[in-house]
Amino acid sequence: MEIKYVKVEVLLPEEYIEELRNRLNDIGAITVGKYDHVISYSVVSGFWRPLSGSMPFNGDVGEISSGTECKLEFKCLYENIEEVKSLIKSVHPYEEPVINIMPLLG
Repeated sequence: MEIKYVKVEVLLPEEYIEELRNRLNDIGAITVGKYDHVISYSVVSGFWRPLSGSMPFNGDVGEISSGTECKLEFKCLYENIEEVKSLIKSVHPYEEPVINIMPLLG
């Protein structure tokens, strides 16, 4: 089965959504039919503990932290996923951004 589209989920602070949305739109990654800038996001709660050697955006090494962030979601062409991942990493403030990529069957 050939995968044409994927769904991308990215966890990030809310203040980075607009820049990421604009940059993704600039490369045509978030266009659906005759619409561009097509994304959704929701506020989520999470936990993390920075390990030794990390440089956390938020929290202290060795301590469990919790907080809110946003889950940004969008559909894009699978053939563009490497460019999309590279762009996300260039905007994202986290040392280890969470980027989930799921194939779409329809």
